Amino acid sequence: MTAATRPVRVLAVRLDSDGDVLLTGPAVRALAATYDQVDLLVSGSGLQAADLLPGVTEILRFDAPWSGDEPPRVSPEAVLDLVAGLTARRYQLAVIFTSFHQSSLPMALLARLAGVGRIVGTSEDNPGSLLDVRHRRGPGLHEVEAALDLADQAGARLPVADDGLLAVRRPLPRVPASAARPLGVEGALGQRSVVVHPGASVSALAPLPEDARAMAARLARDGWDVLVTGSAAERDLTAYVAGSHATDLGGRTDLGQLAAVLEAAACVVVGNTGPAHLAAAVGTPVVSLFAPVVPADRWAPYGVPRLVLGDQGAACRGTRARECPVPGHPCLASVTPDQVSDAVTRLTRLAPRAPAEAGQPRGEGRPR
Repeated sequence: MTAATRPVRVLAVRLDSDGDVLLTGPAVRALAATYDQVDLLVSGSGLQAADLLPGVTEILRFDAPWSGDEPPRVSPEAVLDLVAGLTARRYQLAVIFTSFHQSSLPMALLARLAGVGRIVGTSEDNPGSLLDVRHRRGPGLHEVEAALDLADQAGARLPVADDGLLAVRRPLPRVPASAARPLGVEGALGQRSVVVHPGASVSALAPLPEDARAMAARLARDGWDVLVTGSAAERDLTAYVAGSHATDLGGRTDLGQLAAVLEAAACVVVGNTGPAHLAAAVGTPVVSLFAPVVPADRWAPYGVPRLVLGDQGAACRGTRARECPVPGHPCLASVTPDQVSDAVTRLTRLAPRAPAEAGQPRGEGRPR
């Protein structure tokens, strides 16, 4: 096979957490619909989400020293191993996805060293010879839309039938028996369940534990089967929030199983963290407890019925703070259990959504 006819192998890069990887999903599908093979390079904190994305052929891992909550020290060995691996795969195109405050240039340099023929990325800085296509993000774009715009600059288009919303691979795993049994069902949850996810990898994005506990208790009094979810590291938090009024699922699901739990629920109450975007990917309405340290128009749950709660004009607005800079966490502490109860009631009165495979039109409950 000649170079002219060799299948086009594309490297998509998203070196962030699971939620960020999920938000890149529609753009990855556009690349997969346009080119022969799409591999996805992610960090360790994005591996579970990468495994859920449709359109990905191979998943590669690199923990970048310029990205992530706790970036590693620069390792010449890790960098050289990555460059060697990329070189061996002979990518013709690399598309580097970043958030609005990140730089694509460190990864572009490594892709250039690996001999990638064409490199596309978003950059406000002068990229020199590192980028073949320098994309500039338009104003007012959600992270999903900005990623699709970048894919467009790489020549990629979604099929006409693809709605451009978040999606996950199907079928999802069954809800584990340990999670389903407290509700008296095996492998499936009823639409009388509401999920409360109280944690976040960044504390500024999560409600105070006592506030999340009060919200879960109020929803239980409303008659909902309340499920409290979280990672294994959050078991103390989920146990406290669940108390005696909710089912504690902390540490009892991986990301795929959590997707199944979220899909079966009528609504999810969650901060600006990965499970909010996972709920959107499975079509479940979201009550978004949104701290304005980053803008909601860029990061709120995308493409599903949602209500954003929290003081979007609070003093922490736009700070990108990891820990709340204002005593008492007022942007989210101002949200009352009554407000959450009302938001859940309003969202669950909407027509139920019809989950679909990625690339297929959605039911009426999934607005475009």
